[in-house]
Amino acid sequence: MVSPTQVSEEQARAVAEEARESGWEKPSFAKELFLGRFRLDLVHPFPRPTPEDAARTERFLGTLRDYCAGLDGSVIERDAAIPDEYVRGLADLGCFGLKIPEEYGGLGLSQVAYNRVLMLVGSVHPSLGALLSAHQSIGVPEPLKLAGTDEQKRKFLPRCAKGAISAFLLTEPDVGSDPARMASTATPTEDGTAYLLDGVKLWTTNGVVAELLVVMARVPRTEGRHPGGISAFVVEADAPGITVERRNAFMGLRGIENGVTRMHRVRVPAENLIGREGDGLKIALTTLNAGRLALPAMCTAAGKWSLKIAREWSAERVQWGRPVGEHGAVAGKISFIAATTYALEATLELSGQMADEGRNDIRIEAALAKLWASEMACRIADELIQIRGGRGYETAESLAARGERAVPAEQLLRDLRINRIFEGSSEIMRLLIAREAVDAHLTAAGDLADPGADLQHKAKAALGASGFYAKWLPHLVSGKGQLPASYGDFDSLATHLRFVERNARKLARSTFYGMARWQAGMEKHQVFLGRIVDIGAELFAMAAACVRADSERARDPGTGAADLADVFCQQARLRIDRLFAGLWENTDDLDHRIASNVLGGEYAWLESGVLDQSEGTGPWIASWSPGPSTEPNLARRFRTDPDGAGPG
Repeated sequence: MVSPTQVSEEQARAVAEEARESGWEKPSFAKELFLGRFRLDLVHPFPRPTPEDAARTERFLGTLRDYCAGLDGSVIERDAAIPDEYVRGLADLGCFGLKIPEEYGGLGLSQVAYNRVLMLVGSVHPSLGALLSAHQSIGVPEPLKLAGTDEQKRKFLPRCAKGAISAFLLTEPDVGSDPARMASTATPTEDGTAYLLDGVKLWTTNGVVAELLVVMARVPRTEGRHPGGISAFVVEADAPGITVERRNAFMGLRGIENGVTRMHRVRVPAENLIGREGDGLKIALTTLNAGRLALPAMCTAAGKWSLKIAREWSAERVQWGRPVGEHGAVAGKISFIAATTYALEATLELSGQMADEGRNDIRIEAALAKLWASEMACRIADELIQIRGGRGYETAESLAARGERAVPAEQLLRDLRINRIFEGSSEIMRLLIAREAVDAHLTAAGDLADPGADLQHKAKAALGASGFYAKWLPHLVSGKGQLPASYGDFDSLATHLRFVERNARKLARSTFYGMARWQAGMEKHQVFLGRIVDIGAELFAMAAACVRADSERARDPGTGAADLADVFCQQARLRIDRLFAGLWENTDDLDHRIASNVLGGEYAWLESGVLDQSEGTGPWIASWSPGPSTEPNLARRFRTDPDGAGPG
C-alpha cells in the first residue's frame, strides 16, 4: 500500500495557508460583517442583472423549461443512470457551455443565469444538476477561465462547450480535506516535455463518463528545475494508463457518474499544466469562490419544490375536520419552509449577482451560502417528510403503484444529504470561513496567534496588536442599530436591519473575547468557531432577505415578499440568540473529554447487545499500490450524437 505523505499538523496548516488567497483587494460584505461593520451599502440597493441580461436569461430558460418538461426524473432514479438522449438534448441546448465565453463556443451566460439553469434542471433530477455543475463549476472550464493559457482555452473550452464532459480529481482513498497528505504524483520527464501521473483518485464525480479531467497531483521538488508542489493538469480521460476501476453507489444522487480512477504512468504534455507548479490548490480554491454557488442553487430549488408540495398537500389532506395546514403544528412547518426558501433565494441571487459584477470579493459570501443553504435545505426536506407523514417516508414508485400521486419526498432528503459533505463538509466549511473571518485579527496579533512563538516575540506582537485594537474596539460599542429611527426606509424590516447591525458588533466582540481568552489555542476551539460562523451566516441571510424584499416591495407591493422576509428574520433571530448563548454556556469541554474516553474504549461495554454485520467485510480505508490496473475499465461515454458517437 502507498501511504499518503506523512505530515505534521503544522505542515498541513502551512499547505492550507499557502493555498488560500491572502489579500483583500476588493471589499467584502461578509468580511466586514465579521469585523462588526454592517456595510449595507455593499448590498443595497439589491443588485439586479441588466435588462438585456435578464431578457436573454429568460429566453434561454423558456427554451430549457420546454425541454425539461419532457424529461422523466423517475427514469434516472429507477435505472441509476442518466439516459444518453437527456444528455444529448442538454448538449444541443448549450448547457455544457453555460458560462464559457461565446468566443470559445459557449453561451457566455452570467452566474445568476447559471444558477437558475441548475435550479430548473436539478428539479427534474438532482443528478442532472450534479452532472452540469461538476463539469462547469469545478471541472475543466472554470479553472481554465481563471488560470489557463490562451492556447489551453482555445484547445479545450470549445470541446467542453459542445458536451465533452469534464471531471475534477482531487480526493484520494486516505486524503480528503487535508490535501497536504496527497500521494498522487506528477513526475517530470527528463526532457521536460511531459509529466507522468501515478495515483488513485476517489469520488470522481463525472469521472466515469468524462472526456477531460482536471487532476491534482504532487510534483516532486527539484532544485533549480522544478519548484514542485500540488499542481493542476488537464488530462485526456482516455489517455493510456487511466482506468476507471469502480462506479460508486450512494444513498442519493443515483444517476451520478462517480467512480474510482487509477493512473499509471499517464503521460501528460507539459503544456497541460494549469498555472504554475505548486498552484493547484490555490487554483482549486479560487475556482470554488463562485463554483460553490452551484449547491445553494440546487438547495433553493429543493426549497421551492418542497413549498409547492407542502402547500398543495396541506390544503388537500383533512384531519379532525380541517386541512392539516390549518393545524398549528403543521402551520409552523409550512411557515418555516416558505420563509427559509425566500431567504435561500435571496442569498443565492445576491451572491450570484455580486459574482457577476465583480466589485466585491465573495469568497466568504459564497462559502456562507454553501454552508447555510446545505444545512437549511436538509431541514426543509425533513419537515416536508413530517408534513406528508407515512407518505413522506414511502417511495414515489410505491405511491404510484397504489394509485396516488408519486411525490418523491424521501428521495429529496436522500439527495440533499450529500450537500453537507460535497465541496467541503459543513465542519470544514466552518473552519475555512472562520479562518477568513479572523484574518484581520491574525494579522494584527502576529506571533500572539503562533503557538510556536516564544515569550519575547509574543510580547513584541502584543505591543503591535494593541494599536489595531485601540482603534477597532471603540467602534464596537455603539452603532446605528441602537437608534430607533435608523434604516427607516425599510419600513417594517428596519427593526431586523438594526438587529443585524447590533449583532454584527456583538459577533465581533465575541470573536475578540475568544481570541483574548485562548490566543494561539483559538483554533482548537472548533465548536466555538463554528457557532461564530453560523451566527454570521444567519446575519448574512437576514440582510439578503431584507434587501431583496425591500427591492421587490418597491417594484410590486402585492408580492408579500416583506411578510416572508419578516417571518424569516424573526425565526433567524431566535436561532442567533441560541447560538450566542451557546458561545459561553455549553458542554464543549465535557464533550471533548467524553469523546476522548469513547475513542479510548472506556465505554465499549455500552456497545454490547447488538450485532455489527459490517465487521470483517473489509478495512476502514481500502489500500492501493502503484502499478497498472488489474480491473476492467468501466469508463464509458454518453452517446450524444444522433449517429451514436460521443462529442468530438
